[in-house]
Amino acid sequence: MITPAQRLDTVQEYYFSVKLREVAQLNAEGKDIISLAIGSPDMPPSRETIDTLCQEAQRPEAHGYQPTRGIAELRQGMAQFYQRWFGVALSAETEIQPLIGSKEGILHITMAFANPGDVVLVPNPGYPTYTSLSRLLGCEVMYYDLDAENDWQPDFKQLEQMPLERVKILWTCYPHMPTGAAAQRTTFERLVAFARKHDILVVNDNPYGLILNEEHLSLLQVDGAKDCCIELNSMSKSHNMPGWRVGMLATNAEFVKWILKVKSNIDSGTFRPLQLAAAKAYTNDDAWHREANIQTYAERRAIAEEIMQALGCTYDTKAVGMFLWGKIPNTCASGEALADEVLHKARTFITPGFIFGSTGERYIRLSLCQKPEKMRQALERIKAAF
Repeated sequence: MITPAQRLDTVQEYYFSVKLREVAQLNAEGKDIISLAIGSPDMPPSRETIDTLCQEAQRPEAHGYQPTRGIAELRQGMAQFYQRWFGVALSAETEIQPLIGSKEGILHITMAFANPGDVVLVPNPGYPTYTSLSRLLGCEVMYYDLDAENDWQPDFKQLEQMPLERVKILWTCYPHMPTGAAAQRTTFERLVAFARKHDILVVNDNPYGLILNEEHLSLLQVDGAKDCCIELNSMSKSHNMPGWRVGMLATNAEFVKWILKVKSNIDSGTFRPLQLAAAKAYTNDDAWHREANIQTYAERRAIAEEIMQALGCTYDTKAVGMFLWGKIPNTCASGEALADEVLHKARTFITPGFIFGSTGERYIRLSLCQKPEKMRQALERIKAAF
Protein backbone atom coordinates (compact mmCIF):
# COMPACT_ATOMS: atom_id res chain seq x y z
CA MET A 1 0.00 0.00 0.00
CA ILE A 2 1.30 3.46 -0.91
CA THR A 3 1.29 5.80 2.08
CA PRO A 4 2.10 9.52 2.40
CA ALA A 5 5.35 10.75 3.90
CA GLN A 6 5.30 11.11 7.67
CA ARG A 7 6.09 14.81 7.32
CA LEU A 8 2.50 15.39 6.23
CA ASP A 9 1.43 14.53 9.77
CA THR A 10 3.17 17.69 10.98
CA VAL A 11 1.00 20.15 9.00
CA GLN A 12 -2.59 20.81 8.07
CA GLU A 13 -3.97 22.14 4.81
CA TYR A 14 -3.58 25.93 4.78
CA TYR A 15 -6.59 27.68 6.35
CA PHE A 16 -7.35 29.80 3.29
CA SER A 17 -7.15 26.75 1.02
CA VAL A 18 -9.90 25.11 3.07
CA LYS A 19 -12.03 28.19 3.69
CA LEU A 20 -11.99 29.37 0.10
CA ARG A 21 -13.75 26.14 -0.91
CA GLU A 22 -16.54 27.04 1.51
CA VAL A 23 -16.67 30.58 0.11
CA ALA A 24 -16.78 29.20 -3.44
CA GLN A 25 -19.73 27.00 -2.51
CA LEU A 26 -21.57 29.95 -0.98
CA ASN A 27 -20.95 31.96 -4.14
CA ALA A 28 -22.22 29.06 -6.24
CA GLU A 29 -25.41 29.28 -4.17
CA GLY A 30 -25.74 32.95 -5.13
CA LYS A 31 -24.56 34.44 -1.81
CA ASP A 32 -22.17 36.96 -3.42
CA ILE A 33 -19.51 36.85 -0.69
CA ILE A 34 -17.31 39.93 -0.31
CA SER A 35 -13.77 38.95 0.65
CA LEU A 36 -11.86 41.07 3.15
CA ALA A 37 -9.60 38.17 4.05
CA ILE A 38 -6.57 37.80 1.79
CA GLY A 39 -3.81 40.35 1.26
CA SER A 40 -3.64 40.23 -2.53
CA PRO A 41 -3.39 43.78 -3.96
CA ASP A 42 -6.22 44.42 -6.42
CA MET A 43 -4.54 47.31 -8.25
CA PRO A 44 -2.20 46.77 -11.24
CA PRO A 45 1.53 47.44 -11.42
CA SER A 46 2.68 50.63 -13.09
CA ARG A 47 2.00 51.00 -16.82
CA GLU A 48 5.74 51.07 -17.52
CA THR A 49 6.13 47.71 -15.78
CA ILE A 50 3.44 46.04 -17.89
CA ASP A 51 4.70 47.66 -21.10
CA THR A 52 8.21 46.36 -20.45
CA LEU A 53 6.92 42.82 -19.96
CA CYS A 54 4.93 42.96 -23.21
CA GLN A 55 7.77 44.46 -25.23
CA GLU A 56 10.44 42.09 -23.96
CA ALA A 57 8.26 39.02 -24.42
CA GLN A 58 8.09 39.82 -28.16
CA ARG A 59 11.83 39.22 -28.55
CA PRO A 60 12.52 35.81 -30.11
CA GLU A 61 15.60 35.29 -27.94
CA ALA A 62 13.79 36.03 -24.64
CA HIS A 63 12.40 32.57 -23.91
CA GLY A 64 15.38 30.51 -22.84
CA TYR A 65 16.50 29.36 -19.40
CA GLN A 66 17.78 32.08 -17.11
CA PRO A 67 20.45 32.01 -14.40
CA THR A 68 19.28 31.00 -10.94
CA ARG A 69 21.17 34.03 -9.61
CA GLY A 70 18.83 36.31 -11.53
CA ILE A 71 19.87 38.67 -14.31
CA ALA A 72 22.13 41.62 -13.53
CA GLU A 73 19.44 44.20 -14.34
CA LEU A 74 17.08 42.79 -11.68
CA ARG A 75 19.76 42.50 -9.01
CA GLN A 76 20.84 46.08 -9.71
CA GLY A 77 17.22 47.21 -9.43
CA MET A 78 16.94 45.47 -6.08
CA ALA A 79 20.14 47.08 -4.81
CA GLN A 80 18.90 50.50 -5.91
CA PHE A 81 15.54 49.85 -4.18
CA TYR A 82 17.32 49.23 -0.86
CA GLN A 83 19.49 52.29 -1.28
CA ARG A 84 16.56 54.51 -2.23
CA TRP A 85 14.05 53.49 0.43
CA PHE A 86 16.22 52.25 3.31
CA GLY A 87 19.61 53.86 2.75
CA VAL A 88 21.21 50.39 2.79
CA ALA A 89 24.13 49.76 0.42
CA LEU A 90 24.13 46.25 -1.07
CA SER A 91 26.35 44.65 -3.66
CA ALA A 92 24.12 43.66 -6.57
CA GLU A 93 26.67 41.03 -7.49
CA THR A 94 27.14 39.23 -4.18
CA GLU A 95 24.66 40.34 -1.48
CA ILE A 96 21.28 39.91 -3.21
CA GLN A 97 19.40 36.82 -4.32
CA PRO A 98 16.17 37.16 -6.33
CA LEU A 99 13.44 34.72 -5.32
CA ILE A 100 10.17 33.40 -6.67
CA GLY A 101 8.43 35.04 -3.72
CA SER A 102 9.12 35.09 0.02
CA LYS A 103 7.61 31.65 0.67
CA GLU A 104 10.34 30.18 -1.52
CA GLY A 105 12.91 32.17 0.39
CA ILE A 106 11.66 30.82 3.73
CA LEU A 107 12.08 27.29 2.35
CA HIS A 108 15.57 27.88 0.96
CA ILE A 109 16.86 29.66 4.05
CA THR A 110 15.62 26.93 6.35
CA MET A 111 17.18 24.23 4.18
CA ALA A 112 20.48 26.11 4.04
CA PHE A 113 20.81 26.81 7.77
CA ALA A 114 18.81 24.28 9.81
CA ASN A 115 19.20 20.52 10.10
CA PRO A 116 16.37 18.14 11.02
CA GLY A 117 15.98 18.34 14.78
CA ASP A 118 17.24 21.91 15.03
CA VAL A 119 14.98 24.49 16.66
CA VAL A 120 13.55 27.59 15.01
CA LEU A 121 11.95 30.49 16.89
CA VAL A 122 8.66 31.67 15.41
CA PRO A 123 6.61 34.71 16.49
CA ASN A 124 3.16 34.14 17.98
CA PRO A 125 1.19 35.62 16.23
CA GLY A 126 3.03 35.36 12.96
CA TYR A 127 2.93 34.15 9.37
CA PRO A 128 1.86 30.45 9.41
CA THR A 129 4.45 29.50 6.77
CA TYR A 130 7.30 29.98 9.25
CA THR A 131 5.82 27.10 11.23
CA SER A 132 4.61 24.82 8.45
CA LEU A 133 7.80 24.85 6.35
CA SER A 134 9.97 24.38 9.43
CA ARG A 135 7.97 21.30 10.41
CA LEU A 136 7.97 19.90 6.89
CA LEU A 137 11.77 20.11 6.97
CA GLY A 138 11.99 18.27 10.30
CA CYS A 139 12.75 21.25 12.53
CA GLU A 140 11.29 21.79 15.97
CA VAL A 141 9.24 24.99 16.31
CA MET A 142 9.45 27.05 19.49
CA TYR A 143 7.18 30.08 19.76
CA TYR A 144 7.96 33.43 21.32
CA ASP A 145 4.87 35.42 22.28
CA LEU A 146 4.04 38.95 21.15
CA ASP A 147 1.31 41.04 22.74
CA ALA A 148 -0.42 44.38 22.34
CA GLU A 149 0.94 45.75 25.65
CA ASN A 150 4.44 45.57 24.17
CA ASP A 151 3.38 46.96 20.76
CA TRP A 152 3.73 43.43 19.36
CA GLN A 153 7.52 43.66 19.70
CA PRO A 154 9.66 40.75 20.96
CA ASP A 155 10.04 40.39 24.72
CA PHE A 156 13.81 39.97 24.92
CA LYS A 157 13.66 39.01 28.58
CA GLN A 158 11.42 36.10 27.60
CA LEU A 159 13.72 35.19 24.71
CA GLU A 160 16.78 35.11 26.95
CA GLN A 161 15.03 32.70 29.34
CA MET A 162 14.21 30.19 26.60
CA PRO A 163 16.41 27.13 25.91
CA LEU A 164 18.48 28.45 23.03
CA GLU A 165 21.18 25.78 22.67
CA ARG A 166 19.65 24.14 19.58
CA VAL A 167 18.10 27.24 18.04
CA LYS A 168 19.40 28.00 14.54
CA ILE A 169 16.94 30.58 13.16
CA LEU A 170 14.71 33.30 14.63
CA TRP A 171 11.94 34.46 12.28
CA THR A 172 10.57 37.96 12.60
CA CYS A 173 8.40 40.22 10.45
CA TYR A 174 8.43 44.01 10.80
CA PRO A 175 6.32 45.89 9.93
CA HIS A 176 4.43 43.09 11.61
CA MET A 177 1.90 40.81 9.99
CA PRO A 178 -0.88 40.24 11.04
CA THR A 179 -1.03 43.05 13.63
CA GLY A 180 0.30 45.99 11.62
CA ALA A 181 2.76 46.95 14.37
CA ALA A 182 5.39 49.28 12.92
CA ALA A 183 9.06 48.40 12.81
CA GLN A 184 11.16 49.96 15.57
CA ARG A 185 14.84 50.80 15.30
CA THR A 186 15.45 49.66 18.88
CA THR A 187 13.88 46.27 18.13
CA PHE A 188 16.17 45.79 15.15
CA GLU A 189 19.21 46.77 17.20
CA ARG A 190 18.29 44.28 19.93
CA LEU A 191 17.66 41.54 17.37
CA VAL A 192 21.14 42.00 15.91
CA ALA A 193 22.68 41.92 19.39
CA PHE A 194 20.66 38.78 20.20
CA ALA A 195 21.85 37.09 16.99
CA ARG A 196 25.49 37.87 17.77
CA LYS A 197 25.28 36.80 21.39
CA HIS A 198 23.70 33.41 20.68
CA ASP A 199 25.00 32.63 17.15
CA ILE A 200 21.44 32.53 15.87
CA LEU A 201 20.45 33.60 12.36
CA VAL A 202 17.76 36.31 12.49
CA VAL A 203 15.56 36.63 9.41
CA ASN A 204 13.27 39.65 9.02
CA ASP A 205 10.44 39.33 6.51
CA ASN A 206 9.82 42.90 5.27
CA PRO A 207 7.18 43.04 2.49
CA TYR A 208 5.04 45.75 4.14
CA GLY A 209 7.68 48.43 4.63
CA LEU A 210 6.12 50.94 2.20
CA ILE A 211 2.41 50.32 2.89
CA LEU A 212 0.75 53.14 4.88
CA ASN A 213 4.21 53.77 6.25
CA GLU A 214 6.17 57.02 6.08
CA GLU A 215 9.15 55.71 8.07
CA HIS A 216 11.06 53.08 6.12
CA LEU A 217 13.09 50.83 8.39
CA SER A 218 15.15 47.76 7.56
CA LEU A 219 16.96 45.33 9.82
CA LEU A 220 19.99 45.81 7.58
CA GLN A 221 20.27 49.46 8.65
CA VAL A 222 21.82 48.23 11.91
CA ASP A 223 25.63 48.05 11.91
CA GLY A 224 26.80 44.46 11.58
CA ALA A 225 23.36 43.09 10.67
CA LYS A 226 24.56 41.58 7.40
CA ASP A 227 27.00 39.39 9.34
CA CYS A 228 24.25 37.50 11.20
CA CYS A 229 20.92 38.42 9.61
CA ILE A 230 18.94 38.08 6.40
CA GLU A 231 16.11 40.29 5.19
CA LEU A 232 13.40 39.10 2.84
CA ASN A 233 11.48 41.53 0.67
CA SER A 234 8.84 41.22 -2.03
CA MET A 235 7.29 43.12 -4.90
CA SER A 236 3.88 41.56 -4.21
CA LYS A 237 2.65 44.26 -1.84
CA SER A 238 4.72 47.39 -2.55
CA HIS A 239 4.50 47.17 -6.36
CA ASN A 240 1.07 45.49 -6.81
CA MET A 241 2.67 42.34 -8.22
CA PRO A 242 1.49 39.37 -6.10
CA GLY A 243 0.99 37.03 -9.05
CA TRP A 244 4.34 37.87 -10.60
CA ARG A 245 6.21 36.02 -7.84
CA VAL A 246 9.24 38.28 -7.52
CA GLY A 247 10.97 38.54 -4.17
CA MET A 248 14.48 38.87 -2.86
CA LEU A 249 16.76 38.29 0.07
CA ALA A 250 19.68 40.44 1.17
CA THR A 251 22.57 39.44 3.39
CA ASN A 252 26.33 38.83 3.25
CA ALA A 253 27.97 37.15 0.26
CA GLU A 254 28.73 33.90 2.10
CA PHE A 255 25.13 33.38 3.16
CA VAL A 256 23.98 34.07 -0.41
CA LYS A 257 26.32 31.33 -1.66
CA TRP A 258 24.91 28.81 0.82
CA ILE A 259 21.32 29.62 -0.13
CA LEU A 260 22.18 29.46 -3.84
CA LYS A 261 23.39 25.88 -3.33
CA VAL A 262 19.86 24.99 -2.28
CA LYS A 263 18.00 27.16 -4.75
CA SER A 264 19.99 26.06 -7.80
CA ASN A 265 19.03 22.43 -7.10
CA ILE A 266 15.32 23.22 -6.75
CA ASP A 267 14.33 25.80 -9.37
CA SER A 268 15.60 27.83 -12.31
CA GLY A 269 15.70 31.50 -13.15
CA THR A 270 12.48 33.44 -13.77
CA PHE A 271 11.32 34.32 -17.30
CA ARG A 272 13.70 37.03 -18.54
CA PRO A 273 11.01 39.55 -19.67
CA LEU A 274 9.40 39.28 -16.26
CA GLN A 275 12.74 40.02 -14.58
CA LEU A 276 13.29 43.05 -16.81
CA ALA A 277 9.76 44.29 -16.07
CA ALA A 278 10.38 43.88 -12.34
CA ALA A 279 13.60 45.85 -12.68
CA LYS A 280 11.57 48.58 -14.40
CA ALA A 281 9.03 48.55 -11.55
CA TYR A 282 11.80 49.42 -9.10
CA THR A 283 12.10 52.76 -10.90
CA ASN A 284 8.47 53.78 -10.19
CA ASP A 285 8.50 57.41 -9.11
CA ASP A 286 7.54 58.74 -5.70
CA ALA A 287 4.13 59.88 -6.95
CA TRP A 288 3.25 56.32 -8.00
CA HIS A 289 4.27 54.94 -4.62
CA ARG A 290 2.38 57.62 -2.72
CA GLU A 291 -0.82 56.89 -4.60
CA ALA A 292 -0.43 53.09 -4.58
CA ASN A 293 0.99 52.56 -1.10
CA ILE A 294 -0.36 55.48 0.95
CA GLN A 295 -3.43 57.16 -0.55
CA THR A 296 -5.17 54.02 -1.78
CA TYR A 297 -4.82 52.17 1.50
CA ALA A 298 -5.59 55.21 3.64
CA GLU A 299 -9.03 55.52 2.04
CA ARG A 300 -9.71 51.82 2.56
CA ARG A 301 -8.31 51.84 6.07
CA ALA A 302 -10.93 54.41 7.10
CA ILE A 303 -13.70 52.08 5.93
CA ALA A 304 -12.08 49.11 7.67
CA GLU A 305 -12.10 51.09 10.92
CA GLU A 306 -15.85 51.63 10.51
CA ILE A 307 -16.29 47.87 10.04
CA MET A 308 -14.32 47.17 13.22
CA GLN A 309 -16.49 49.65 15.10
CA ALA A 310 -19.66 48.04 13.75
CA LEU A 311 -18.42 44.69 15.09
CA GLY A 312 -17.52 46.17 18.48
CA CYS A 313 -13.81 45.53 17.95
CA THR A 314 -10.92 47.72 19.09
CA TYR A 315 -7.83 48.40 16.98
CA ASP A 316 -4.56 50.34 16.84
CA THR A 317 -4.98 53.61 14.96
CA LYS A 318 -1.20 53.76 14.38
CA ALA A 319 -0.89 50.36 12.68
CA VAL A 320 0.66 50.17 9.20
CA GLY A 321 0.46 47.69 6.33
CA MET A 322 -2.47 46.42 4.28
CA PHE A 323 -4.50 44.86 7.08
CA LEU A 324 -6.41 46.03 10.13
CA TRP A 325 -6.11 43.85 13.24
CA GLY A 326 -8.93 44.11 15.75
CA LYS A 327 -9.59 42.70 19.21
CA ILE A 328 -13.05 41.19 19.48
CA PRO A 329 -15.50 42.18 22.25
CA ASN A 330 -15.81 40.07 25.40
CA THR A 331 -19.27 38.98 24.31
CA CYS A 332 -17.80 36.96 21.41
CA ALA A 333 -16.71 33.38 22.00
CA SER A 334 -13.67 33.63 19.71
CA GLY A 335 -12.33 35.30 16.60
CA GLU A 336 -13.16 32.19 14.58
CA ALA A 337 -16.77 32.23 15.82
CA LEU A 338 -17.13 35.91 14.92
CA ALA A 339 -15.57 35.40 11.48
CA ASP A 340 -18.00 32.55 10.74
CA GLU A 341 -20.91 34.65 11.93
CA VAL A 342 -19.86 37.53 9.67
CA LEU A 343 -19.50 35.12 6.75
CA HIS A 344 -22.95 33.60 7.08
CA LYS A 345 -24.94 36.57 8.39
CA ALA A 346 -23.27 39.42 6.48
CA ARG A 347 -21.87 37.46 3.50
CA THR A 348 -18.40 38.89 4.16
CA PHE A 349 -15.25 36.79 4.47
CA ILE A 350 -12.82 38.00 7.15
CA THR A 351 -9.85 36.29 8.79
CA PRO A 352 -9.88 34.93 12.34
CA GLY A 353 -6.68 35.67 14.23
CA PHE A 354 -6.17 32.14 15.57
CA ILE A 355 -4.60 31.03 12.29
CA PHE A 356 -1.58 33.20 13.14
CA GLY A 357 -1.07 31.64 16.56
CA SER A 358 -2.66 31.22 19.98
CA THR A 359 -2.17 34.89 20.90
CA GLY A 360 -4.44 35.77 17.97
CA GLU A 361 -7.38 33.78 19.34
CA ARG A 362 -9.41 36.86 20.28
CA TYR A 363 -8.63 38.90 17.18
CA ILE A 364 -9.83 39.25 13.61
CA ARG A 365 -8.04 40.70 10.58
CA LEU A 366 -9.46 42.74 7.71
CA SER A 367 -7.68 43.04 4.37
CA LEU A 368 -7.54 46.41 2.64
CA CYS A 369 -7.19 44.74 -0.78
CA GLN A 370 -10.73 45.41 -1.93
CA LYS A 371 -12.25 48.32 -3.83
CA PRO A 372 -13.78 51.02 -1.55
CA GLU A 373 -17.27 50.47 -2.96
CA LYS A 374 -17.08 46.77 -2.07
CA MET A 375 -15.78 47.58 1.40
CA ARG A 376 -18.68 49.99 1.95
CA GLN A 377 -21.08 47.31 0.77
CA ALA A 378 -19.56 44.93 3.33
CA LEU A 379 -19.93 47.64 5.99
CA GLU A 380 -23.63 48.04 5.23
CA ARG A 381 -24.16 44.28 5.34
CA ILE A 382 -22.43 44.07 8.72
CA LYS A 383 -24.36 47.00 10.13
CA ALA A 384 -27.61 45.36 9.05
CA ALA A 385 -26.66 41.98 10.51
CA PHE A 386 -25.09 43.12 13.77
